[in-house]
Amino acid sequence: MKKYTTSQRLKQIMETRQLRQVDILEAAEPFCKKYNVRLDKSALSQYVSGKVEPGQEKLTILGMALDVSEAWLMGYEVPMERYAPILGEGGGGRISEFLDLFSLLTPEQQSLIIHQIKGILANQ
Repeated sequence: MKKYTTSQRLKQIMETRQLRQVDILEAAEPFCKKYNVRLDKSALSQYVSGKVEPGQEKLTILGMALDVSEAWLMGYEVPMERYAPILGEGGGGRISEFLDLFSLLTPEQQSLIIHQIKGILANQ
């Protein structure tokens, strides 16, 4: 259940970690470059003030930059941690990479990927 706004979550994390908006932008910069997503100070300011809600791409970038779950950042009552504990030895990097990439897809693309995975598993 959604209990908070993204604005409230951003303010919460900024207060607890003693971050300024510029700190968040700096943390987000490598992810913005990697995924070719533009996040500027005006947009972040509007997210923090609550005037605008970030779209999925920006939410993903903020989640990665702050190392928090996008669902938590959206205000849902879920753990703050970005991912569930890493399963198995050595597979964590692949799981994180998959989740990072999967979260950047549209819902339709995500459904297609899930369908493909189920097809692969059914043929094993």
